[in-house]
Amino acid sequence: MKKIIYMFLLLFIAISCNEVKKDTTIKDAEIEKPEIAASYKSIEVDIEGMTCEIGCARTIQSKLSKVNGVTYSKVNFETNKGQFTYNENEINKDEIINKINGIAGGDLYKVTKTTDIEEVE
Repeated sequence: MKKIIYMFLLLFIAISCNEVKKDTTIKDAEIEKPEIAASYKSIEVDIEGMTCEIGCARTIQSKLSKVNGVTYSKVNFETNKGQFTYNENEINKDEIINKINGIAGGDLYKVTKTTDIEEVE
């Protein structure tokens, strides 16, 4: 009889020790991240070094339109100006200027003046 009791006791201990612990860690996907509202700004820049409409103005416009955070990109060869709208939570004005100045290894284009464009409500 004692052997049966010891067997049940041993079996009970073995079962209770093998109990799977619940995973109480929170995975990254389960954490709700607060959404930050986009804050859009627009600037106009004077660009030196453009020599043609397609090779220069369109290249700058195309490259800046692919930059994360830039939502609008327009470069006018005749006026040597570019207009850009960007989300300031993702990129800032100085980074946009550096992107323009760095196109083609930084040897061709230079932003000489930057003007903030006020939004009309």
